[in-house]
Amino acid sequence: MNVFVEFWQTHFPIFSILLPAFTAFALILLGNPGAGSLESDWRQPIRHGLSLASTIIGLILAICMVNFASSGELFGYRLGEWSAPFGIVLVVDRLAAMMVLLTYILALPILWFASYRWDQKGRYFHAMMQFLLMGMCGAFLTGDLFNLFVFFEILLMASYVLLLHSHNKARFKLGVHYVIINLFASALFLIGLGLIYGNVGSLNMADVARIFPTLPTDNHQMALTGAMLLFMVFGIKAAMLPVGFWLPKTYAVAVTPVAAIFALMTKVGIYAILRVNGTIFSDAQGQYLMEQWLLPIGIITSVYGVIGAIGSERLRRFIGFMVLSSIGTILIALSLFTMQAWAAALYYLIHSTIIAATFYILTEWICAQRGEFKDHFKIAPVMKQNTLLSILFMLIGLMMAGLPPFSGFIGKVFLLQGTLYHPWQVGIILIILLVSLLSILAFVRVGFILFWRASTPEDNPANPEYEKYQALPDHPGPRLDKVVYAFLLFLTAYAVFADPVYKYTYAAAEQLQDKQLYQDSLLKKDATGEVISVQPYDVSYLPELKYIQTKPDQYQDYIPYIISPNTLAGEHIPEEKMHPQPVQNQLPNDDAKIEPME
Repeated sequence: MNVFVEFWQTHFPIFSILLPAFTAFALILLGNPGAGSLESDWRQPIRHGLSLASTIIGLILAICMVNFASSGELFGYRLGEWSAPFGIVLVVDRLAAMMVLLTYILALPILWFASYRWDQKGRYFHAMMQFLLMGMCGAFLTGDLFNLFVFFEILLMASYVLLLHSHNKARFKLGVHYVIINLFASALFLIGLGLIYGNVGSLNMADVARIFPTLPTDNHQMALTGAMLLFMVFGIKAAMLPVGFWLPKTYAVAVTPVAAIFALMTKVGIYAILRVNGTIFSDAQGQYLMEQWLLPIGIITSVYGVIGAIGSERLRRFIGFMVLSSIGTILIALSLFTMQAWAAALYYLIHSTIIAATFYILTEWICAQRGEFKDHFKIAPVMKQNTLLSILFMLIGLMMAGLPPFSGFIGKVFLLQGTLYHPWQVGIILIILLVSLLSILAFVRVGFILFWRASTPEDNPANPEYEKYQALPDHPGPRLDKVVYAFLLFLTAYAVFADPVYKYTYAAAEQLQDKQLYQDSLLKKDATGEVISVQPYDVSYLPELKYIQTKPDQYQDYIPYIISPNTLAGEHIPEEKMHPQPVQNQLPNDDAKIEPME
């Protein structure tokens, strides 16, 4: 038992990434006969069991991770036992643990809901969902900028497939747009990383945060340019304006479980803005640029989203515009650069993610009972569960618009408290209140069309419309109502326990701004007490090559400090590798005979 506990305490950060990865590989190896024969395939229950069991275990791991992080301790997991910045590290802090927990809280009910027929509309649904979870958890846990790019690509590739799940013409058309936009963003991501690495010499987040303020002016400006490119990339992922016009239509065409889990996709971009631009590149100049850009962008995004919701003609697009508006609210909070505002942003982020997913699932319920009218804002016959659906719609509207006593209202109150002493305090408060008012008007308009102006159903059996109406379901789809109730119950509890949650998010914001804590926890020091890094960065340095004579490795004296004692002692190296044959340090002769490879 002690061995198991020690193993868990040593390796627990990597489990949240490896678990969905291995599950996805197992699901792919299990095979897939095609979307048309999944219902009768004997392997389908195995897919359900593997996917749901993995997600349940992932949720348990996430709860344990939050329990660990709540103590304020920072844990760095060194892959390959090489210390940062030379090796890749995963970092478990309050923010990362909270985001991983949010991922699994959202994923488990949605996967359970999708396991009844939704996953039969396309191949490899569960495998792609697990790859999506892997990418999200990796993005939240990584402490390296390049690996942030890698995990972004993993979750994006999974999202490409999921967006086309149960493919049709609209999904394919908007899916192509979605892929092109994200490929462009990925190219910008790599350019930004190149600028940062070329001028800083490191991509470890803690190391870059330490070095960045000390760079010479020219290198500082080039690295800052790379940081602003990353900000643009994260803005595309977060769907902030003017690079977020793609979201309402794209999310509207996705099938219901995919649209619901995509509610978290934009929050990965917001997380990256907070983690990278808000923390790593937050010296005086970097913070000034963020404040100058992020606040007006947040205001424009919030106002545009709610105006777009008022003018939308379909319910799914209405939700997409409301998601845009909530993104703007979070960006406003991040731009204030105070712990109170950041804590409010994190609290509101969880609320906005869950409520958006709930709304997408409720929309499926509404569409099923409106028949051919689906989610179009047209006058249709009264739904068979009109009273229940109108009550659920009203609850979601109150939560999403931010009215008391729900969590949306509490989050906005926390945000307004965070504007204290800000020069734009009055303007920010007015914008938040205006957006809340317009949100209420938008929900009233939609509710008026869907419920209050609904026409009387045809009661003449001789009329063909009578048969159409009678064929409509008089109850929700399997598991749909239970997922809606579970999410609404969670949001109710979230409002009841707002105080401890806010204390956690405040502590997460406080920990995030303590750069020295990250440096002390993740970076090693030599015998003189200096941090071991690549600074001063020598752009002309070449490592020792196999055939070409170069100067000795300038970092070889650091090896005892940056790898584990066991590895240094050769514990993990095979015996025959301990005494390799000497290699002549010269170029091969031109007359040397080249033997063919077998």
